Amino acid sequence: MSQFVSHNIPAGGSLSNGRGSVTSAGGSLPNGRGSVTSAGGSLSNGRGSVASACTFRAARKRARKFLPCAVVGLALIGFGCMKGPNYQRPTAAVPQAYKEAPPEGWKEAQPNDGVLKGKWWEIFGDPALNALEEQVNISNQNVLQVEAQFRQAVAAVRVARTALFPTVTTSPSATGQGTSSRVSTGGISRGNTVAGLYEIPVSASYTADVWGAIHRSVTASANTAQSLAAAIENARLLYQSELATDYFQLHGLDGDHDLLLQTVNSYQDYLKLTKVRFAGGVASDSDVSEAETQLYTTQAQLVDVDVERNQMEHAIAILIGKPPTELTIPRQVIQSDPPKAPIGLPSQLLERRPDIADAERQAAAANQQIGIAQAAFFPTLTMAATAGVESGNVLNLISWPARFWTIGPQLAQILFDAGKRKAQVAEAQASYDATAAAYRQSVLTAFQQVEDNLSTLRVLEQESAVTDQAVKSATRSVDVTTAQYKGGTVNYLSVIQVQTIALADQKSAVDLRTRRMAASVALIQALGGGWDSTKLPGVQDVGDTPVHILPFLKH
Repeated sequence: MSQFVSHNIPAGGSLSNGRGSVTSAGGSLPNGRGSVTSAGGSLSNGRGSVASACTFRAARKRARKFLPCAVVGLALIGFGCMKGPNYQRPTAAVPQAYKEAPPEGWKEAQPNDGVLKGKWWEIFGDPALNALEEQVNISNQNVLQVEAQFRQAVAAVRVARTALFPTVTTSPSATGQGTSSRVSTGGISRGNTVAGLYEIPVSASYTADVWGAIHRSVTASANTAQSLAAAIENARLLYQSELATDYFQLHGLDGDHDLLLQTVNSYQDYLKLTKVRFAGGVASDSDVSEAETQLYTTQAQLVDVDVERNQMEHAIAILIGKPPTELTIPRQVIQSDPPKAPIGLPSQLLERRPDIADAERQAAAANQQIGIAQAAFFPTLTMAATAGVESGNVLNLISWPARFWTIGPQLAQILFDAGKRKAQVAEAQASYDATAAAYRQSVLTAFQQVEDNLSTLRVLEQESAVTDQAVKSATRSVDVTTAQYKGGTVNYLSVIQVQTIALADQKSAVDLRTRRMAASVALIQALGGGWDSTKLPGVQDVGDTPVHILPFLKH
């Protein structure tokens, strides 16, 4: 035992690879793992021997002191050498105020104006519409498709984040080997021999994020997930708006149906009148035929209304994720005017539109790709370590002398790639420029849509007021002409002419009310509905918070 703790190797000994064993004069050790051999001996494979136990302990202490310093140093380097440009939101032209004034009675834009929040459709005060809109969130397959894409992006963030941590693997093995007795060494035959080797190694590798490429990759994945979160909200807004528009158009057709039904009943009375006058010899048969033609034409229009109404009803069923057979919407005539929604300021629009948030987050992700491409110009530092136990006897695996370990860094650098990395940086920069341009275009399109619908609502309101006057005048003209016809001063053709004008004006009034409701929905959609960018999950939330409990997914 005194030989084991000595600091020198006695004469005649050998050390094959220096893993924890000492040899001394006069002995041999067939596998040489952590045992003492006598003078004149040799160590056949000698894994991990050192000159002495004291030397081993000193080396182990130095390694323990060095490793924490190395890890801290690498971390400091990683945070201090981030390559690539820092992200700044692309600039976009934002007007101080909208060009088009809102319709009379609508709320003017003021700095502290309130905006729609949450369930914007409730501003219309229609319980049936509210019930249908709620089903878009949970049953519309297009919305569910985008939600699945978001969950996929969240998983990609977690995948990217794993590169920030070491990878630990193990590969236990058991190997047997037998030698032939027909093989001799130096003329001496050793006979048949059988040997076994059992290993339980554990390996760890870590790529230091010296230049920030891994952090940028994680951030880029998180930005992409954020853009898809905004895309979910944009899809919801799109299909909710489409449902509301179809809903009001359907009830607009109900208004047409009600008007045509009243007109058919009126024309039936006029047909009876012409037949009575014809029977009395006061009117000609042409009056009867003209009244019949007018009646049958209007009846055909009445039947035709149901074609479009049925299509609208089927479209609404699909929007809520149901087959058309499961949805029947009762007839209802639109009686109310569009609600007065707060418009807000143009500067607020950038925070209220989910499609703008989607485009902006895509630009942020593209910016991270530039840094990733630039980091490829610098070397990659990898730390690798392996430790474990091995023995020729399975019973000795749990003994201290059976241990072994290795540790060391590796630095890799591309010396020549024919300009590949420069091209990748140029590609990433061009991709960012494209996403920045798309962001600016989405901002311009948003302002256009708001201006268009503000103008539409204002003009339609004015047109509706004039049309109401036309309806009153046409109704009075029908009454006067009918009285003249009964008095025999005009023929029935005059009655038909004023009736045709009256029906056209009345239908215009009904259609204008429908168009105003649809324009109101379009304006609310252009303003972003009840959404704002504060509802987007943060970069950390995307990877750390379980998807099913993210607040923006709860509707």
